[in-house]
Amino acid sequence: MLCAEVSIYPQKTNSPGQVINNSINSLSNENIQYKVGSLSTHIDGNDEQVWNGIKKVFDAAKTSGEVSMVVTISNTAH
Repeated sequence: MLCAEVSIYPQKTNSPGQVINNSINSLSNENIQYKVGSLSTHIDGNDEQVWNGIKKVFDAAKTSGEVSMVVTISNTAH
Protein backbone atom coordinates (compact mmCIF):
# COMPACT_ATOMS: atom_id res chain seq x y z
CA MET A 1 0.00 0.00 0.00
CA LEU A 2 1.25 3.46 -0.92
CA CYS A 3 0.00 6.94 -0.25
CA ALA A 4 1.02 10.12 -1.95
CA GLU A 5 0.42 13.73 -1.09
CA VAL A 6 0.31 15.74 -4.32
CA SER A 7 0.32 19.52 -4.77
CA ILE A 8 0.05 21.23 -8.16
CA TYR A 9 1.39 24.75 -8.73
CA PRO A 10 0.40 26.15 -12.13
CA GLN A 11 2.79 28.76 -13.53
CA LYS A 12 2.02 31.74 -15.76
CA THR A 13 -1.77 31.37 -15.77
CA ASN A 14 -4.69 33.57 -14.84
CA SER A 15 -6.78 30.57 -13.78
CA PRO A 16 -4.69 28.36 -11.47
CA GLY A 17 -7.79 27.02 -9.71
CA GLN A 18 -9.12 25.64 -12.96
CA VAL A 19 -5.81 23.91 -13.73
CA ILE A 20 -5.74 22.36 -10.25
CA ASN A 21 -9.39 21.24 -10.41
CA ASN A 22 -8.91 19.71 -13.87
CA SER A 23 -5.86 17.80 -12.67
CA ILE A 24 -7.73 16.44 -9.63
CA ASN A 25 -10.77 15.56 -11.75
CA SER A 26 -8.54 13.36 -13.91
CA LEU A 27 -8.66 10.85 -11.03
CA SER A 28 -12.45 10.58 -10.99
CA ASN A 29 -12.61 7.74 -13.54
CA GLU A 30 -9.73 5.81 -12.00
CA ASN A 31 -10.00 2.94 -9.55
CA ILE A 32 -8.18 4.87 -6.85
CA GLN A 33 -8.99 6.45 -3.51
CA TYR A 34 -8.20 10.13 -3.14
CA LYS A 35 -9.13 12.95 -0.82
CA VAL A 36 -8.83 16.61 -1.69
CA GLY A 37 -7.41 18.84 1.03
CA SER A 38 -6.91 22.59 1.21
CA LEU A 39 -3.30 22.46 -0.07
CA SER A 40 -2.87 18.97 -1.47
CA THR A 41 -4.60 15.81 -2.61
CA HIS A 42 -3.95 12.49 -0.87
CA ILE A 43 -3.91 9.41 -3.11
CA ASP A 44 -4.09 5.91 -1.60
CA GLY A 45 -3.83 2.51 -3.24
CA ASN A 46 -1.48 -0.18 -4.38
CA ASP A 47 1.83 0.78 -6.02
CA GLU A 48 0.48 0.79 -9.58
CA GLN A 49 -2.63 2.80 -8.69
CA VAL A 50 -0.70 5.51 -6.86
CA TRP A 51 2.04 5.88 -9.49
CA ASN A 52 -0.57 5.98 -12.27
CA GLY A 53 -2.60 8.51 -10.28
CA ILE A 54 0.41 10.80 -9.87
CA LYS A 55 1.07 10.59 -13.62
CA LYS A 56 -2.59 11.31 -14.45
CA VAL A 57 -2.62 14.40 -12.24
CA PHE A 58 0.60 15.77 -13.75
CA ASP A 59 -0.39 14.96 -17.33
CA ALA A 60 -3.72 16.74 -16.88
CA ALA A 61 -2.07 19.79 -15.30
CA LYS A 62 0.66 20.18 -17.92
CA THR A 63 -1.87 20.47 -20.75
CA SER A 64 -2.49 24.01 -19.49
CA GLY A 65 1.17 25.04 -19.68
CA GLU A 66 3.99 25.19 -17.20
CA VAL A 67 3.35 23.52 -13.86
CA SER A 68 5.28 22.47 -10.79
CA MET A 69 4.22 19.45 -8.79
CA VAL A 70 5.35 18.44 -5.30
CA VAL A 71 4.83 14.83 -4.24
CA THR A 72 5.45 13.09 -0.94
CA ILE A 73 5.22 9.30 -1.08
CA SER A 74 4.90 6.97 1.87
CA ASN A 75 4.35 3.26 2.41
CA THR A 76 2.87 3.79 5.86
CA ALA A 77 -0.84 3.73 6.63
CA HIS A 78 -2.58 7.06 7.18
